[in-house]
Amino acid sequence: MSERTALLSISETIVQQRSDTVTFTAHVRSLDRPPIPVLTELQYRISDPYAVRMSLGPPSGPRVPWVFARELLSNGLQHATGSGDVLVMPAQGHHPDALHVILKNGPRTAVIELGATEVSDFLRRTFSLVPAGTESAHLNWDGITSLFGPIPRP
Repeated sequence: MSERTALLSISETIVQQRSDTVTFTAHVRSLDRPPIPVLTELQYRISDPYAVRMSLGPPSGPRVPWVFARELLSNGLQHATGSGDVLVMPAQGHHPDALHVILKNGPRTAVIELGATEVSDFLRRTFSLVPAGTESAHLNWDGITSLFGPIPRP
């Protein structure tokens, strides 16, 4: 193995350890139509340790991105949680292994039905990357404080 190949392999391993992504088919539900399958991707990055990114859309073409708290998704596996634009709750009734993510945009609402097992497995991997309660240790504080510009000295 050449030195360049070894470095690429090490680099790929580091990138894999710094994020996690899962892609699967979810269903958009509404009261007056049958469920519509939609390609869904959940992504977690150590560089943004409090957030989960969810994108919805066709296999090729633009996707609709949503960003919300990892803790919201985790708590939603057990009980209804959230307020505002994103609510998460276990599905009830005919779909016991489903998790509902309710997305609101003004007067419009979409109910996305995800597989609870897939979400649980994804979250387990994210918590192995960054355990709960240690998120702030992974933030780039220099990058954050640089957004405010120089701080005047008294």
